[in-house]
Amino acid sequence: MLELGITGHQELTVTEELLACNVGSGLVSVYATPMMIAGIEGTAAASVAPYLEEGQTTVGTQLNVSHVAATPAGMKVQFDTKLIEIAPNGKMLTFAVSAYDEAGLIGEGTHQRAIVAKERFEAKAQSKLG
Repeated sequence: MLELGITGHQELTVTEELLACNVGSGLVSVYATPMMIAGIEGTAAASVAPYLEEGQTTVGTQLNVSHVAATPAGMKVQFDTKLIEIAPNGKMLTFAVSAYDEAGLIGEGTHQRAIVAKERFEAKAQSKLG
């Protein structure tokens, strides 16, 4: 059962493929903001996945995250998430999120995810193709 306080934690090492200059988000050779966001989203999603009903998943709906420090390739990064709010309808989840490299804080903020029926959600997206 979903309840406040569920936490998530994941780690990775920044590789060349994750640098801004290689993902199209800038020209600098540092960890790309979109890759940090993906790490935060993945950590939040994984943290609540065991508590969802069969056929359900979560999708990101909102991010309010600051990227406050640059990280070079070769450094380890860790992501931490904590479920801090569940909407009254039980479908919207809000997380406090943070990211650190070996030197300290690199990003923090909040992230919202919606609980959806995976097959129905994907079918609705595919229906846009006509």
